[in-house]
Amino acid sequence: MALTLFDLLRDPVLGLGFAAFALLLVVLPLAFWSVSGGRPSSTVRLLVASANLCLTAQLVLRWIDSGHFPISNLYESLCFLAWACTLTQLLVERSWPSALVPAATTPMALGCVAFASFALPDQLQEASPLVPALRSSWLVMHVSVIMLSYAALLVGSLLSVAVLVIDRGQDLELRSSSIGSGGYRQASLASDGPGAMRAPLQLSSVTMSVAEQLDSLSYRTITVGFLLLSVGLVSGAVWANEAWGSWWSWDPKETWALICWLVYAAYLHTRLIRGWQGRRPAVVASVGLVVIAVCYIGVNLLGIGLHSYGWFFDS
Repeated sequence: MALTLFDLLRDPVLGLGFAAFALLLVVLPLAFWSVSGGRPSSTVRLLVASANLCLTAQLVLRWIDSGHFPISNLYESLCFLAWACTLTQLLVERSWPSALVPAATTPMALGCVAFASFALPDQLQEASPLVPALRSSWLVMHVSVIMLSYAALLVGSLLSVAVLVIDRGQDLELRSSSIGSGGYRQASLASDGPGAMRAPLQLSSVTMSVAEQLDSLSYRTITVGFLLLSVGLVSGAVWANEAWGSWWSWDPKETWALICWLVYAAYLHTRLIRGWQGRRPAVVASVGLVVIAVCYIGVNLLGIGLHSYGWFFDS
């Protein structure tokens, strides 16, 4: 779809989407340049925040124009996902300022905006009235929570991919709680013999490596996303029972959402129960990245099931 300046000025929703795309496009090389410099860039954070504000304004205007929560078609859904990804990225950077975070996560938001603005047909970009089943207060609750969970899981999984990339040749050993961040304190107690007086307790602080910090951030972000996904699945079941009289219908989207939940449940199981850290759980999170792509994009574009928007197989 060829865009002109007149089109952007005539349609502020389209113009704001294009502005967000342009800002994120500038962020991408700057983020990788910051990685090579070894320190975070305030310019990158400012540009990402500006893109998030553009997406916020776009969604608000779309909401005003359509009269309903702007998540009823694939265009709105992608823009909402891009907004949620940039917001999650900013929150993660606030926890740990690092040039690696925008370098790993910006491509996801950029891809969502680019796909929504340039790849989707016009009919999937236009606002349309809600079908009767969607005219419910559950729309905001269920869909927004699910999309926020996808954003957190995607960002956390991309951080896990970063762990795999930057620490390929070393054995990664987390020396702190997976939930904690920063360093750890190592205790040692000396003794000369069974009857000797014990030496005072000695504590030493060790700074976590970049890979360890990324692993910790990935774990915490995925944990938040998993909890949101669980809430989203429960609210979806309640809404389905209200709309169609069935809690679970094994719709393709429902099935893949369950698969996604199981993959990330396995990720958390490996960390909390099996004690895995570093690259092994990162591989599981990378699998989750593929499952989310199939669940969110694949099912939607194939045009099958109650949750799909349709495209390739539309008549």
